[in-house]
Amino acid sequence: MTVPGDDERKLAKAAGLEVDEVILDLEDAVPAARKEAAREVLARAFRDHDWRAQTVAIRVNRGSGDDLALVAELRPDVVVLPKVESADEVAGLPVPAEAQIETARGLLESARIAAVTGVEALVLGPGDLAASLGVPELTIGSGAHVPHALFQVVVSARAAGVAAVDGPYPVLGDEAGLRASAERSRALGYDGKWCIHPAQVAVCNDVYTPSAEEVERARRILAVDGVARIEGEMVDDANRRMAEAVLARLPG
Repeated sequence: MTVPGDDERKLAKAAGLEVDEVILDLEDAVPAARKEAAREVLARAFRDHDWRAQTVAIRVNRGSGDDLALVAELRPDVVVLPKVESADEVAGLPVPAEAQIETARGLLESARIAAVTGVEALVLGPGDLAASLGVPELTIGSGAHVPHALFQVVVSARAAGVAAVDGPYPVLGDEAGLRASAERSRALGYDGKWCIHPAQVAVCNDVYTPSAEEVERARRILAVDGVARIEGEMVDDANRRMAEAVLARLPG
């Protein structure tokens, strides 16, 4: 769940959300004229509120020494770095990092970026990536480039043993569209998706959490040894590894 770092009301509301991660944003959600004020508002909110999210992150502006100094002072769980294009950008940071892949160069370098010690996740940014590629689309996540980018990012993330996170769905109130977008990346193995409004959280939690039927089948597969037949399908060790991956998605 992303929250504008200069909006005291939204920050206070976000502090009470029980989500996997809340991202206090100093980048795209904050106008250029309010960057300095946003750092002050964010720092105050970070210290004053009792955050219920499992992870509290700060997204900085690319190349901003002031933002990184604030991260070093506040020590959030994670720093989110936008438009990462090289491994050097995510090395030696004061806290673990999530790297947003949002440019053509970043996509090419995503495997090297994911392999840097301290990187915990790759996050696809389809909007800025579309701009970088020159894709003639005006709605985030709608371009023909998205399926390829989703696949390349998840391969880079999994090769390095880190999480893969899908970017936001921008149309508020469109539950069907949000669900379809989340199901597309979930089918590729993504761990989750950025939300830009609290109303999106329940849908994403539902999509990325295994269903009761999936859990039951995974446990049945793990209960047999060697090659076996389950509901007409032959299963073996490869199926058991798949079942373990499904169960690993369960909360807690």
